[in-house]
Amino acid sequence: MATYAIGDIQGCFSALQKLIDHIRFDPVKDRLWFVGDLVNRGPDSLKVLRYVKSLGPAARTVLGNHDLHLLAVAAGCAPARTKDTFQDVLSASDRDDLLDWLRHRPLLFRNHGFLLVHAGLLPQWTSTLAAELAQEVEHVLQSDAYPKFLRFHHRNRCAQWDAGLTGMTRLSVIANALTRLRVCTLTGEMEFSYTGPPEQTPSGFLPWFEVPHRKSTDVTIVCGHWAAAGLRMLDTVLVVDSGCIWGRHLTAVRLEDRQIVQVSCGERGYRGA
Repeated sequence: MATYAIGDIQGCFSALQKLIDHIRFDPVKDRLWFVGDLVNRGPDSLKVLRYVKSLGPAARTVLGNHDLHLLAVAAGCAPARTKDTFQDVLSASDRDDLLDWLRHRPLLFRNHGFLLVHAGLLPQWTSTLAAELAQEVEHVLQSDAYPKFLRFHHRNRCAQWDAGLTGMTRLSVIANALTRLRVCTLTGEMEFSYTGPPEQTPSGFLPWFEVPHRKSTDVTIVCGHWAAAGLRMLDTVLVVDSGCIWGRHLTAVRLEDRQIVQVSCGERGYRGA
């Protein structure tokens, strides 16, 4: 049995199929962990969703920012953007079933010393606290109140965590950290506009995984979201978004021994972040 963590797919189904074939994935005994952003910017969001959903317990996926955006657009809580490419999902005969399945995916998953999340954890969060905070958002997303949250989250730009936050602001900041975090200050203020490489992080900010005394080093965090960071294999962090949507690679890392498997995504002309 092997567990493979797979980077941001963003609708690139053909690359995913090549990668699955390359690792000789057996759904009976192997497991796939997806870091989120299954959809958008690539050409085949519908095929990706149908495939991952069909895997049942053989697959684990967490929600990414593009997944939340799809849910918000589908619910009428946010307008579509010019570069969105998930109309195939919105027009599908099984859209309601797929969107309901997606909405019930977690924001964070922990198992056997690993923590799966799309973007990262704020440095003052322990892994246990992060899991508890994720559940706060999941509870609302999986309830009838989810449109209210998605509408607020689309409009909210609060980037500073504070344990005293309440209501929708609290939930939105938690979701922002788990799905959009790249860089932050020592006190947990996030900067969402920066998408460049970690080595050029703006003054006053640090890559979240380089903040001194980060409190979540008791687990190995598996994440994606940061294409410009590329594949990063650190002691307690595995960043596995290797820029498939930018025509680079789709990556799988076997968690048992950190073996890396990559397939080329070619010059596709899709652009995402």
